[in-house]
Amino acid sequence: MGELGLPDLDPTSDRPVFKQIADHLRAAIDGKELAPGEKLPSESQLIGHYDVARMTVRHALQILQSEGLTVAEHGKGVFVRSRPPVRRLASDRFARHHREEGKAAFIAEAEEAGVKPSVDSINVTESKASPEIASRLNLSSDDSVIIRARRYLLNGHPVETATSYIPASVARGSQIAQTDSGPGGIYARLEELGHRLDHFTEEIRARMPLRDEARALKLAPGVPVFHLIRTAYDQAGRPVEVCDTVMSSDAYVLSYELPAR
Repeated sequence: MGELGLPDLDPTSDRPVFKQIADHLRAAIDGKELAPGEKLPSESQLIGHYDVARMTVRHALQILQSEGLTVAEHGKGVFVRSRPPVRRLASDRFARHHREEGKAAFIAEAEEAGVKPSVDSINVTESKASPEIASRLNLSSDDSVIIRARRYLLNGHPVETATSYIPASVARGSQIAQTDSGPGGIYARLEELGHRLDHFTEEIRARMPLRDEARALKLAPGVPVFHLIRTAYDQAGRPVEVCDTVMSSDAYVLSYELPAR
């Protein structure tokens, strides 16, 4: 071990030198020797420790960044990526008591995690439903929907985009069609309109972000997203909202409690 607390290179190994360096740094991150948010040794320090060329070190750092373990900040250095701060508890996030307290699910989860939630880029329009949305909401091709697009942030950093589609026959003229949907969010307003919610379905898949998604969420290279589509049903069995959500995977832990019956 040198001054940096990193092992020396193994000259007998057939593993490329830049991959050995990446292995050492990855092990330090996994072992919490380099904590979330902590700065990695500089390029110059790593060059001095391993006695290698600058490009060799850069290749090693690029591996860690592509794996989503680190993030480079221009003029500051490379830092260990912060771990997911918010636990998205599926069994509780849409509980009625949150709405009755005037809290939407995102706000309730952020407060539980001790981080500051905010919402921006809110855009509300009315349009004909696409074939997929019409199918999910049991609408005809001529029916319109209220479309609510927004971006969610934690401590000022974007972590999620969401677009909700609500039948215009339900939401037109209500606060749902306004920029500020009010305390408790869309679901509180739906229940006020007589659509008491009964259950939700969610479909989740992981994938790499599209270019616009990466830009909106300010994602570092190599960070995937969760793509989640949720449908809300009222007690009459009618689908009253579809929400298409893209979430930065490094901002959330998805937590589920499932019955064993």
